Amino acid sequence: MFKRWVSIKKTKSVLLIGPRRSGKTTLLKNEFPDFFYTTLDDLDNLEWAKRDAKGFVSSLGNKAVIDEIQRVPHLTIAVKYAIDNTNAIFMMSGSSSIGLLDSTADSLAGRINIQYLPTACWGEDSGDPTHRIFKDKLNPIQVREAQRLLPSAIKYGQFPEVLNQSIDKLKEELLRNYRDTYFTRDLMQLSNIENTDALLSILHNLVRSIGTPLEVSNFAREAAISFVTARKYLNTLQQSNLTFKLTGFQYGPAKRFIKAAKVYYSDCGIINSLNIPLGEGYLLESFVISELEKRRKLGFIKSDRLYYYKTTSGREIDLIFEADNYIHAVEIKASQKPGPGDLRNLKEFARDIKRPIKLYLFYPGVEYKTIDNVRLTPIAALYRGV
Repeated sequence: MFKRWVSIKKTKSVLLIGPRRSGKTTLLKNEFPDFFYTTLDDLDNLEWAKRDAKGFVSSLGNKAVIDEIQRVPHLTIAVKYAIDNTNAIFMMSGSSSIGLLDSTADSLAGRINIQYLPTACWGEDSGDPTHRIFKDKLNPIQVREAQRLLPSAIKYGQFPEVLNQSIDKLKEELLRNYRDTYFTRDLMQLSNIENTDALLSILHNLVRSIGTPLEVSNFAREAAISFVTARKYLNTLQQSNLTFKLTGFQYGPAKRFIKAAKVYYSDCGIINSLNIPLGEGYLLESFVISELEKRRKLGFIKSDRLYYYKTTSGREIDLIFEADNYIHAVEIKASQKPGPGDLRNLKEFARDIKRPIKLYLFYPGVEYKTIDNVRLTPIAALYRGV
Protein backbone atom coordinates (compact mmCIF):
# COMPACT_ATOMS: atom_id res chain seq x y z
CA MET A 1 0.00 0.00 0.00
CA PHE A 2 1.35 3.44 -0.89
CA LYS A 3 1.95 6.21 1.65
CA ARG A 4 -0.95 8.62 1.99
CA TRP A 5 -0.62 12.41 2.15
CA VAL A 6 -2.57 12.72 5.41
CA SER A 7 -0.68 13.30 8.67
CA ILE A 8 -2.18 12.01 11.93
CA LYS A 9 -0.86 13.13 15.30
CA LYS A 10 -0.29 10.30 17.77
CA THR A 11 -0.76 12.37 20.92
CA LYS A 12 -4.51 12.93 20.64
CA SER A 13 -7.52 10.78 19.76
CA VAL A 14 -8.69 11.06 16.15
CA LEU A 15 -11.90 10.42 14.23
CA LEU A 16 -11.01 9.68 10.61
CA ILE A 17 -13.91 10.21 8.19
CA GLY A 18 -13.98 9.05 4.58
CA PRO A 19 -15.89 6.93 2.08
CA ARG A 20 -15.78 3.15 2.14
CA ARG A 21 -12.61 1.73 0.55
CA SER A 22 -10.72 5.03 0.79
CA GLY A 23 -7.99 3.32 2.82
CA LYS A 24 -8.88 4.32 6.40
CA THR A 25 -8.32 0.87 7.91
CA THR A 26 -5.01 0.32 6.14
CA LEU A 27 -3.78 3.76 7.13
CA LEU A 28 -4.65 3.36 10.82
CA LYS A 29 -3.20 -0.14 11.02
CA ASN A 30 0.05 1.00 9.38
CA GLU A 31 0.38 4.19 11.42
CA PHE A 32 -0.54 2.61 14.76
CA PRO A 33 0.72 -1.00 14.74
CA ASP A 34 1.00 -1.06 18.54
CA PHE A 35 -2.68 -0.12 19.05
CA PHE A 36 -5.26 -2.82 19.70
CA TYR A 37 -7.47 -3.12 16.61
CA THR A 38 -11.20 -3.82 16.54
CA THR A 39 -13.91 -3.31 13.95
CA LEU A 40 -17.67 -2.93 14.27
CA ASP A 41 -18.04 -4.72 10.95
CA ASP A 42 -17.62 -7.83 13.10
CA LEU A 43 -21.11 -8.88 14.20
CA ASP A 44 -19.98 -10.05 17.64
CA ASN A 45 -18.23 -6.76 18.32
CA LEU A 46 -21.23 -4.87 16.98
CA GLU A 47 -23.66 -6.66 19.26
CA TRP A 48 -21.38 -6.18 22.30
CA ALA A 49 -20.88 -2.46 21.59
CA LYS A 50 -24.64 -1.91 21.25
CA ARG A 51 -25.44 -3.85 24.43
CA ASP A 52 -22.61 -2.65 26.70
CA ALA A 53 -20.74 0.32 25.23
CA LYS A 54 -18.71 1.05 28.37
CA GLY A 55 -17.67 -2.56 28.84
CA PHE A 56 -16.70 -2.86 25.17
CA VAL A 57 -14.51 0.25 25.27
CA SER A 58 -12.94 -0.81 28.57
CA SER A 59 -11.89 -4.11 27.02
CA LEU A 60 -9.78 -2.30 24.40
CA GLY A 61 -7.16 -0.91 26.76
CA ASN A 62 -5.66 2.59 26.62
CA LYS A 63 -4.59 2.57 22.97
CA ALA A 64 -6.95 1.22 20.34
CA VAL A 65 -8.21 1.57 16.79
CA ILE A 66 -12.00 1.37 16.49
CA ASP A 67 -13.03 0.82 12.88
CA GLU A 68 -16.47 1.74 11.44
CA ILE A 69 -17.61 3.46 14.64
CA GLN A 70 -20.56 5.01 12.78
CA ARG A 71 -22.38 1.71 13.28
CA VAL A 72 -22.77 2.57 17.01
CA PRO A 73 -22.69 6.39 17.33
CA HIS A 74 -23.43 6.36 21.07
CA LEU A 75 -20.16 4.48 21.58
CA THR A 76 -18.52 7.91 21.55
CA ILE A 77 -19.95 8.55 25.03
CA ALA A 78 -18.01 5.56 26.40
CA VAL A 79 -14.94 6.73 24.45
CA LYS A 80 -15.24 10.15 26.11
CA TYR A 81 -15.34 8.52 29.55
CA ALA A 82 -12.20 6.49 28.80
CA ILE A 83 -10.34 9.54 27.45
CA ASP A 84 -11.24 11.62 30.48
CA ASN A 85 -10.65 8.99 33.15
CA THR A 86 -7.88 6.75 31.86
CA ASN A 87 -6.00 9.06 29.45
CA ALA A 88 -6.82 6.60 26.68
CA ILE A 89 -6.09 7.40 23.03
CA PHE A 90 -8.44 6.09 20.36
CA MET A 91 -8.05 6.18 16.60
CA MET A 92 -11.56 5.85 15.18
CA SER A 93 -12.76 5.57 11.61
CA GLY A 94 -16.17 6.21 10.12
CA SER A 95 -17.34 5.77 6.53
CA SER A 96 -20.49 7.75 7.18
CA SER A 97 -21.32 10.78 9.30
CA ILE A 98 -24.98 9.72 9.64
CA GLY A 99 -25.74 10.28 13.32
CA LEU A 100 -22.01 10.26 14.09
CA LEU A 101 -20.73 13.82 13.86
CA ASP A 102 -23.67 15.16 15.88
CA SER A 103 -22.97 12.60 18.59
CA THR A 104 -19.25 13.25 18.45
CA ALA A 105 -19.69 17.01 18.62
CA ASP A 106 -21.70 16.62 21.82
CA SER A 107 -19.52 14.05 23.54
CA LEU A 108 -15.96 14.57 22.29
CA ALA A 109 -15.70 18.32 21.66
CA GLY A 110 -12.11 19.42 22.29
CA ARG A 111 -10.96 15.87 23.04
CA ILE A 112 -10.35 14.58 19.52
CA ASN A 113 -9.26 15.77 16.11
CA ILE A 114 -11.66 15.14 13.24
CA GLN A 115 -9.80 14.45 10.00
CA TYR A 116 -10.87 13.40 6.53
CA LEU A 117 -9.42 10.73 4.28
CA PRO A 118 -10.87 10.95 0.77
CA THR A 119 -9.92 8.54 -1.96
CA ALA A 120 -6.37 9.17 -3.15
CA CYS A 121 -5.43 12.41 -4.81
CA TRP A 122 -4.26 11.95 -8.38
CA GLY A 123 -0.59 11.01 -8.13
CA GLU A 124 -0.67 10.13 -4.44
CA ASP A 125 0.28 6.55 -5.28
CA SER A 126 3.47 7.81 -6.99
CA GLY A 127 5.00 9.55 -3.99
CA ASP A 128 4.94 12.78 -2.02
CA PRO A 129 3.56 16.03 -3.51
CA THR A 130 5.97 17.77 -5.85
CA HIS A 131 4.46 21.23 -6.32
CA ARG A 132 1.68 23.69 -5.51
CA ILE A 133 -1.08 23.68 -8.10
CA PHE A 134 -1.99 27.37 -7.91
CA LYS A 135 1.52 28.78 -7.52
CA ASP A 136 4.11 26.60 -9.26
CA LYS A 137 4.62 25.63 -12.89
CA LEU A 138 5.55 22.15 -14.05
CA ASN A 139 8.10 21.79 -16.81
CA PRO A 140 6.81 20.56 -20.22
CA ILE A 141 8.13 17.02 -19.68
CA GLN A 142 6.23 16.69 -16.38
CA VAL A 143 3.06 18.03 -17.99
CA ARG A 144 3.20 15.56 -20.88
CA GLU A 145 3.95 12.64 -18.58
CA ALA A 146 0.91 13.53 -16.47
CA GLN A 147 -1.23 14.02 -19.58
CA ARG A 148 -0.61 10.42 -20.60
CA LEU A 149 -1.99 9.28 -17.24
CA LEU A 150 -5.03 11.58 -17.27
CA PRO A 151 -7.53 9.42 -19.27
CA SER A 152 -7.07 6.47 -16.92
CA ALA A 153 -7.32 8.73 -13.84
CA ILE A 154 -10.63 10.15 -15.06
CA LYS A 155 -12.04 6.79 -16.09
CA TYR A 156 -11.13 4.63 -13.09
CA GLY A 157 -10.79 7.18 -10.31
CA GLN A 158 -8.52 7.00 -7.28
CA PHE A 159 -9.83 4.33 -4.92
CA PRO A 160 -6.60 2.82 -3.50
CA GLU A 161 -7.51 -0.79 -4.34
CA VAL A 162 -8.32 0.24 -7.91
CA LEU A 163 -4.98 2.04 -8.23
CA ASN A 164 -3.19 -1.13 -7.13
CA GLN A 165 -4.66 -3.10 -10.04
CA SER A 166 -2.44 -3.24 -13.12
CA ILE A 167 -5.10 -4.51 -15.55
CA ASP A 168 -8.01 -2.30 -16.67
CA LYS A 169 -10.45 -5.21 -16.65
CA LEU A 170 -9.71 -5.84 -12.97
CA LYS A 171 -10.23 -2.15 -12.21
CA GLU A 172 -13.67 -2.24 -13.82
CA GLU A 173 -14.63 -5.43 -11.99
CA LEU A 174 -13.59 -3.91 -8.67
CA LEU A 175 -15.63 -0.75 -9.30
CA ARG A 176 -18.70 -2.81 -10.22
CA ASN A 177 -18.23 -4.76 -7.00
CA TYR A 178 -18.09 -1.48 -5.07
CA ARG A 179 -21.34 -0.40 -6.73
CA ASP A 180 -23.12 -3.59 -5.73
CA THR A 181 -21.82 -3.55 -2.15
CA TYR A 182 -20.48 -0.33 -0.65
CA PHE A 183 -22.38 2.16 -2.84
CA THR A 184 -25.74 0.43 -2.51
CA ARG A 185 -26.16 -2.55 -0.16
CA ASP A 186 -24.09 -1.19 2.76
CA LEU A 187 -25.58 2.25 2.32
CA MET A 188 -29.11 0.85 2.43
CA GLN A 189 -28.42 -1.10 5.62
CA LEU A 190 -26.82 1.83 7.36
CA SER A 191 -29.50 4.35 6.43
CA ASN A 192 -32.62 2.16 6.55
CA ILE A 193 -33.16 2.59 2.81
CA GLU A 194 -35.40 -0.13 1.38
CA ASN A 195 -35.91 0.81 -2.27
CA THR A 196 -32.88 -0.39 -4.26
CA ASP A 197 -34.29 0.75 -7.60
CA ALA A 198 -34.95 4.24 -6.28
CA LEU A 199 -31.42 4.52 -4.88
CA LEU A 200 -29.90 3.41 -8.20
CA SER A 201 -32.14 5.89 -10.01
CA ILE A 202 -30.85 8.67 -7.75
CA LEU A 203 -27.25 7.58 -8.40
CA HIS A 204 -27.81 7.52 -12.17
CA ASN A 205 -29.57 10.87 -12.25
CA LEU A 206 -26.76 12.46 -10.30
CA VAL A 207 -24.41 11.52 -13.13
CA ARG A 208 -26.71 13.15 -15.68
CA SER A 209 -27.02 16.25 -13.47
CA ILE A 210 -23.32 16.92 -12.98
CA GLY A 211 -22.58 20.59 -13.55
CA THR A 212 -26.18 21.77 -13.08
CA PRO A 213 -27.95 23.11 -9.98
CA LEU A 214 -29.75 20.39 -8.07
CA GLU A 215 -33.54 20.13 -8.40
CA VAL A 216 -34.72 17.57 -5.86
CA SER A 217 -38.20 17.45 -7.39
CA ASN A 218 -36.71 16.13 -10.66
CA PHE A 219 -34.92 13.34 -8.80
CA ALA A 220 -38.11 12.43 -6.97
CA ARG A 221 -40.07 12.25 -10.21
CA GLU A 222 -37.44 10.16 -12.02
CA ALA A 223 -37.13 7.71 -9.09
CA ALA A 224 -40.91 7.59 -8.50
CA ILE A 225 -40.52 8.52 -4.84
CA SER A 226 -41.64 11.46 -2.71
CA PHE A 227 -39.72 14.72 -2.49
CA VAL A 228 -38.90 13.99 1.17
CA THR A 229 -37.56 10.53 0.35
CA ALA A 230 -35.47 11.83 -2.55
CA ARG A 231 -33.94 14.46 -0.29
CA LYS A 232 -33.19 11.78 2.32
CA TYR A 233 -31.39 9.63 -0.26
CA LEU A 234 -29.35 12.59 -1.52
CA ASN A 235 -28.39 13.57 2.03
CA THR A 236 -27.40 9.98 2.77
CA LEU A 237 -25.04 9.94 -0.22
CA GLN A 238 -23.41 13.13 1.00
CA GLN A 239 -23.12 11.95 4.61
CA SER A 240 -21.53 8.73 3.35
CA ASN A 241 -18.91 10.82 1.55
CA LEU A 242 -19.85 9.47 -1.87
CA THR A 243 -20.93 12.94 -2.99
CA PHE A 244 -20.28 16.52 -1.98
CA LYS A 245 -22.01 19.75 -2.85
CA LEU A 246 -21.08 23.22 -3.99
CA THR A 247 -23.41 25.98 -2.85
CA GLY A 248 -23.87 29.22 -4.74
CA PHE A 249 -21.36 31.96 -4.00
CA GLN A 250 -22.94 35.31 -3.18
CA TYR A 251 -21.38 38.71 -2.68
CA GLY A 252 -24.25 41.06 -3.46
CA PRO A 253 -28.07 41.13 -3.52
CA ALA A 254 -29.15 37.49 -3.11
CA LYS A 255 -31.85 37.76 -5.75
CA ARG A 256 -29.21 38.08 -8.44
CA PHE A 257 -27.77 34.62 -7.87
CA ILE A 258 -28.71 30.97 -8.17
CA LYS A 259 -28.85 29.47 -4.68
CA ALA A 260 -29.43 25.77 -5.49
CA ALA A 261 -26.45 23.49 -4.82
CA LYS A 262 -24.52 21.48 -7.37
CA VAL A 263 -23.66 17.90 -6.41
CA TYR A 264 -20.57 16.01 -7.54
CA TYR A 265 -19.30 12.51 -6.92
CA SER A 266 -16.29 12.43 -4.61
CA ASP A 267 -14.42 10.18 -7.03
CA CYS A 268 -14.75 9.63 -10.79
CA GLY A 269 -14.54 5.88 -10.25
CA ILE A 270 -18.10 6.01 -8.88
CA ILE A 271 -19.28 7.44 -12.22
CA ASN A 272 -17.54 4.61 -14.08
CA SER A 273 -19.17 2.00 -11.83
CA LEU A 274 -22.63 3.24 -12.84
CA ASN A 275 -21.85 2.86 -16.55
CA ILE A 276 -23.63 6.11 -17.54
CA PRO A 277 -22.10 7.94 -20.53
CA LEU A 278 -20.97 11.48 -19.76
CA GLY A 279 -19.54 14.08 -22.11
CA GLU A 280 -15.86 15.01 -22.01
CA GLY A 281 -16.50 18.49 -20.64
CA TYR A 282 -18.58 17.21 -17.73
CA LEU A 283 -16.04 14.48 -16.95
CA LEU A 284 -13.21 17.02 -16.86
CA GLU A 285 -15.26 19.35 -14.66
CA SER A 286 -16.13 16.54 -12.26
CA PHE A 287 -12.54 15.32 -12.14
CA VAL A 288 -10.95 18.71 -11.47
CA ILE A 289 -13.51 19.76 -8.85
CA SER A 290 -13.38 16.44 -7.00
CA GLU A 291 -9.57 16.54 -6.97
CA LEU A 292 -9.56 20.05 -5.52
CA GLU A 293 -12.16 19.05 -2.93
CA LYS A 294 -9.89 16.18 -1.82
CA ARG A 295 -7.05 18.63 -1.30
CA ARG A 296 -9.33 20.95 0.63
CA LYS A 297 -10.37 18.13 2.95
CA LEU A 298 -6.73 17.20 3.47
CA GLY A 299 -5.93 20.80 4.41
CA PHE A 300 -3.79 21.74 1.41
CA ILE A 301 -6.39 24.28 0.24
CA LYS A 302 -7.05 26.49 3.24
CA SER A 303 -10.72 27.13 2.65
CA ASP A 304 -13.84 26.21 4.60
CA ARG A 305 -15.73 25.14 1.49
CA LEU A 306 -15.96 25.30 -2.29
CA TYR A 307 -18.61 27.26 -4.18
CA TYR A 308 -19.84 27.85 -7.70
CA TYR A 309 -21.28 31.06 -9.10
CA LYS A 310 -24.20 31.57 -11.45
CA THR A 311 -26.39 34.55 -12.11
CA THR A 312 -30.04 34.23 -13.07
CA SER A 313 -29.02 35.40 -16.55
CA GLY A 314 -26.78 32.32 -16.90
CA ARG A 315 -23.29 33.75 -16.34
CA GLU A 316 -21.39 31.03 -14.51
CA ILE A 317 -18.07 30.21 -12.82
CA ASP A 318 -17.36 26.51 -12.20
CA LEU A 319 -15.56 26.88 -8.88
CA ILE A 320 -14.86 29.58 -6.30
CA PHE A 321 -13.07 29.41 -2.97
CA GLU A 322 -11.60 31.92 -0.54
CA ALA A 323 -8.06 31.36 0.70
CA ASP A 324 -5.02 33.44 1.68
CA ASN A 325 -7.09 36.65 1.59
CA TYR A 326 -7.96 36.10 -2.07
CA ILE A 327 -11.00 34.86 -3.91
CA HIS A 328 -9.94 32.15 -6.35
CA ALA A 329 -12.21 31.76 -9.38
CA VAL A 330 -11.73 28.68 -11.57
CA GLU A 331 -13.20 27.76 -14.93
CA ILE A 332 -12.72 24.30 -16.47
CA LYS A 333 -12.77 23.91 -20.25
CA ALA A 334 -12.37 20.90 -22.54
CA SER A 335 -10.80 22.94 -25.35
CA GLN A 336 -7.11 22.44 -26.10
CA LYS A 337 -6.93 26.08 -27.18
CA PRO A 338 -9.27 28.27 -25.11
CA GLY A 339 -10.44 31.44 -26.82
CA PRO A 340 -11.57 34.88 -25.59
CA GLY A 341 -15.11 33.59 -25.04
CA ASP A 342 -13.82 31.04 -22.52
CA LEU A 343 -12.36 33.86 -20.42
CA ARG A 344 -15.34 36.20 -20.53
CA ASN A 345 -17.16 35.04 -17.39
CA LEU A 346 -13.99 35.16 -15.31
CA LYS A 347 -13.14 38.68 -16.46
CA GLU A 348 -16.67 39.98 -15.87
CA PHE A 349 -16.78 38.36 -12.43
CA ALA A 350 -13.46 40.02 -11.51
CA ARG A 351 -14.78 43.42 -12.61
CA ASP A 352 -17.95 43.02 -10.56
CA ILE A 353 -16.57 41.72 -7.30
CA LYS A 354 -14.03 44.47 -6.49
CA ARG A 355 -12.04 42.32 -4.06
CA PRO A 356 -8.56 40.75 -4.31
CA ILE A 357 -9.02 37.91 -6.77
CA LYS A 358 -7.04 35.32 -8.71
CA LEU A 359 -8.41 33.87 -11.94
CA TYR A 360 -7.66 30.42 -13.37
CA LEU A 361 -8.73 28.41 -16.37
CA PHE A 362 -7.92 24.69 -16.25
CA TYR A 363 -7.74 23.03 -19.66
CA PRO A 364 -6.33 19.81 -21.20
CA GLY A 365 -3.48 21.62 -22.96
CA VAL A 366 0.22 21.62 -22.09
CA GLU A 367 1.19 25.30 -21.71
CA TYR A 368 0.95 27.74 -18.84
CA LYS A 369 -0.20 31.13 -20.08
CA THR A 370 -1.56 34.33 -18.60
CA ILE A 371 -4.14 36.17 -20.70
CA ASP A 372 -5.91 39.25 -19.31
CA ASN A 373 -4.94 38.25 -15.74
CA VAL A 374 -6.36 34.74 -16.24
CA ARG A 375 -3.81 32.00 -15.62
CA LEU A 376 -4.30 29.10 -18.05
CA THR A 377 -3.25 25.96 -16.18
CA PRO A 378 -2.95 22.44 -17.63
CA ILE A 379 -5.20 19.93 -15.88
CA ALA A 380 -2.06 17.81 -15.74
CA ALA A 381 -0.85 20.20 -13.00
CA LEU A 382 -3.13 18.33 -10.59
CA TYR A 383 -0.86 15.27 -10.79
CA ARG A 384 1.11 15.13 -7.49
CA GLY A 385 0.13 18.73 -6.82
CA VAL A 386 -1.37 20.24 -3.67
